[in-house]
Amino acid sequence: MSNNSLSRRWAAYRPSKAGWLWSCVGCSVATMIVGFAWGGWVTGGNATRMATDAAQDARAQLAAATCVYRFNQGPEMAAQLAELKKVQSYEVNSLLVKGGWATMPGDPEPVVGAANICAHNLMNPTVVKAASNG
Repeated sequence: MSNNSLSRRWAAYRPSKAGWLWSCVGCSVATMIVGFAWGGWVTGGNATRMATDAAQDARAQLAAATCVYRFNQGPEMAAQLAELKKVQSYEVNSLLVKGGWATMPGDPEPVVGAANICAHNLMNPTVVKAASNG
């Protein structure tokens, strides 16, 4: 065993260029692994896909809210809801699309996913309780 203390050995150490290179490469790789695995980093393509999916989901949610509102404001809402509940579950979406409920005002085509969300909201209405003052 050497008589030199750890601090003296550390001060006397002179790494080679190869040692520095591989230390930097190892730290870079470790940083990328930690960042992508646990840090929430994503590639540009993945970020673009996530943003596109979020925009489509938001548009479907908006169209579904419009669908529910227009459906509930219709003159024959009770009869239409009863008819909607009579049809098979796989036919509900097509019924809402055919009726124009899943189409945003001014758009020629129905919004993808809106009929499914609208049907779910019409079949399973949530009760909104008003907050009492006091």
